[in-house]
Amino acid sequence: MDCEILKERYIEACRRQGILPNKGICSSLLMGRMKISQHEPFSLEFSLDNLKDCDFLPLFELFVDIDDSAIHRIDIYNKKICVMNGAYVLSLLRALSKKLHVVHLNDLSLERGFLRDLFKRGLTCKELHLRSSHLRQLNLTGSFLQLQTLNLDFNTSLTSFQETCSSSMPNLKHLSLCATRVSNLWTTVSALSKLPSLIELRFQNCLCCKNTGPCPKSPSPRTHGSNWTGYYDDLYARTSLRQSLLFNLPHSYPEDTLEDTSVIEDASFTENSHWPREDFEEIYEGDLPNFYQELSFPDCLSDALHNVDLLNNVVSSETLTYEDGDFLSSGSYRNQGLSFDDSEKRKYSAHHPSPICFEKHYRDFIIASLPQLQVLDNLPADDNDKETAKFRFLKYFEYLPYRRRQKESVVSILNKREINNRHTNLCKHVSSCLPVKSSQYHTRSLVAAKVGASAWPLLRPLSTSGYVFGDENRSFRPRQFEYHPSDSGLMAFGTLDGEVVVVNHENASIFSYIPSLGAMNSVLGLCWLKKYPSKLIAGSDNGSLRLYDVQQWQSAGTGRNFNAYDDFDQLTSVHVNATDELFIVSGYSKNVALYDINTGKHIDVFSDMHQRHINVAKFSNHSPSVFATSSFDRDVKMWDLRQGLLQPCFTASSSHGNVMVCFSHDDHCLLVSAIDNEVKQLSAIDGRVLLDLEIAPTGSTQNYTRSYYMNGRDYIISGSCDENIVRIFCAQTGRRLRDVSLEGKQSGASMFVQSLRGDPFRDFNMSILAAYMRPNAKSDIIKVNLLASSDCSADASDDETYLPSFSMGG
Repeated sequence: MDCEILKERYIEACRRQGILPNKGICSSLLMGRMKISQHEPFSLEFSLDNLKDCDFLPLFELFVDIDDSAIHRIDIYNKKICVMNGAYVLSLLRALSKKLHVVHLNDLSLERGFLRDLFKRGLTCKELHLRSSHLRQLNLTGSFLQLQTLNLDFNTSLTSFQETCSSSMPNLKHLSLCATRVSNLWTTVSALSKLPSLIELRFQNCLCCKNTGPCPKSPSPRTHGSNWTGYYDDLYARTSLRQSLLFNLPHSYPEDTLEDTSVIEDASFTENSHWPREDFEEIYEGDLPNFYQELSFPDCLSDALHNVDLLNNVVSSETLTYEDGDFLSSGSYRNQGLSFDDSEKRKYSAHHPSPICFEKHYRDFIIASLPQLQVLDNLPADDNDKETAKFRFLKYFEYLPYRRRQKESVVSILNKREINNRHTNLCKHVSSCLPVKSSQYHTRSLVAAKVGASAWPLLRPLSTSGYVFGDENRSFRPRQFEYHPSDSGLMAFGTLDGEVVVVNHENASIFSYIPSLGAMNSVLGLCWLKKYPSKLIAGSDNGSLRLYDVQQWQSAGTGRNFNAYDDFDQLTSVHVNATDELFIVSGYSKNVALYDINTGKHIDVFSDMHQRHINVAKFSNHSPSVFATSSFDRDVKMWDLRQGLLQPCFTASSSHGNVMVCFSHDDHCLLVSAIDNEVKQLSAIDGRVLLDLEIAPTGSTQNYTRSYYMNGRDYIISGSCDENIVRIFCAQTGRRLRDVSLEGKQSGASMFVQSLRGDPFRDFNMSILAAYMRPNAKSDIIKVNLLASSDCSADASDDETYLPSFSMGG
């Protein structure tokens, strides 16, 4: 059956339907006839441009005929907005079940139902190029057994992968994800590791490269021993390019983007003394901005690179030489003692990067985690790169908690613990026996096994609405929250409306409700008393300070008493000392006020403690006279009331203004968080830096970062108000364990981290106060459990993942 016969049948089908033949379809058949006359492969290309619903039936008949013909392959594409119904488009694609080769759908108007049906039922094509504004999570559950190339470039709503999305593409070899919003290394790698055939991957591209293969302009093979892995991704993180990419972008693509041929189409191990000694057999051998909604990458990044003369031109050996993750001012390029000339450095122009590219050591992480990968970002990944990536991964990342090197099943660990207990009992009766491991070793092994079981932790938004006093339904807007220090089920949160709500976050009930009583504004400070566990102090931004007994506010009929303290104007923080005798208050001033809890009076106001306002002041956990202050003057200071406050015990400085400070649970360390992801752990004795987490900055001066301890002081959690990521680090080594990404339920519902706390009673549990960029959108308190997988609620709908509304008895 040749093209002339197909054309005649198509025209006849149009005549039966009473419509004119589509000129584009006739033109495609004519082009196919010309290829045959020139002895080219018998293939056809069809455009969906300008097709209407009335064109469907004749075209469907044509495609059925083609599928039974001798035509070798059919390619389907569109460049303009497709007006044909999405269900008709899918029917046409599936009519070509045998001959379909390339599908290129570059259509922002395809509705969600189209994508859902496409991903659920699958396609038989070998190449799929898809761009849609509705694609937020990649969840391919249908059959894509023939798919070898998947191009999702410029899907600017695509943020993440579903855990099971890769099981339906066993033959996928080439994957391109440039200019998306994918940012989480762990979930991305976990999903891609299930693609056994994947050899070429890119999240950014060399501008001269149309496909995912190695750039033909890059030298190959690489000089033995030379190292540039991690070079250009660290370069991004350490310049203002990230800021220009994330914050100063137009909100739509230029009209000529799709026509432009340049645009993509297609460690050492050190055991900390505070950890009980374990038999460590597994010793190592060797956060999006809210404005990142719609991106337009084609020119902005390349222009920025051109302006700073970093990547588009030859890199100067005087300024940008890389060694072991840092930039040096020498003329050699060294790795593990080897020196190389400048001529061995490579030129690389990176364009259209996704946010994941700005993570530190991004390239090393991807290559070490996907050993079958041969090309990343149009650059080859050879054996030397893989060895170097493995070394750097061990240096900068923690594969499993508590330095466990291999994943184990919970059953296996429990079996080992039982054997260990038998050896322990035997040792009580035998003077010499085999060494045994502590119970804590097996407990931590169990924790590591659960955390390592899935890269998708369980996230459950805590309902912030319910019935108050039995009959009054309220919806709350949280602004600050604190776990109870001794009751594992209670949490208090203050609201933007001045209310204080104590909830049982385990069984979804309101324990106590305290209205604003008309005097308080937004609650910015909350602190529980330790010796009197039913009492807490709440401070608002208008300066009001009150002490509540939450048990007296459990019902409408009980007495509503509270102690009011002298106001402190423009309050930002309040904290009680270890003995519940004093509390300290700071705010938008250079002063700190000390209060007596019993009398409610100022004991003293300490003036000019810093050069700028003091955002947070914290007492230590065990010394009632010691406290620390953090200020936007970039200084953190330690004070002792017993020594007077003329001079601090020590002063430590940050590069940016300090947002907050907190003590470790044992008071050995201070955790300091400054603007734009500057997080350091200091010695509480003399203020020296024990650990610098070196989180990649965004370049924003408004990216307020907050960090707290989790699991005692074993781990650090850090989040920032311009990013939707919480990062988790080992507090002893600084290695990065995991990221937790927050995603809004609706397209365009960007979230950011407003505050966070580690659960003091549950390892690897935390809560995050997440706010939305949408006007009038309320904040959510999201409970995160890294010991459980999101699969636990996979059968529930999105709405069902929320906890039930709170209720409170009358």
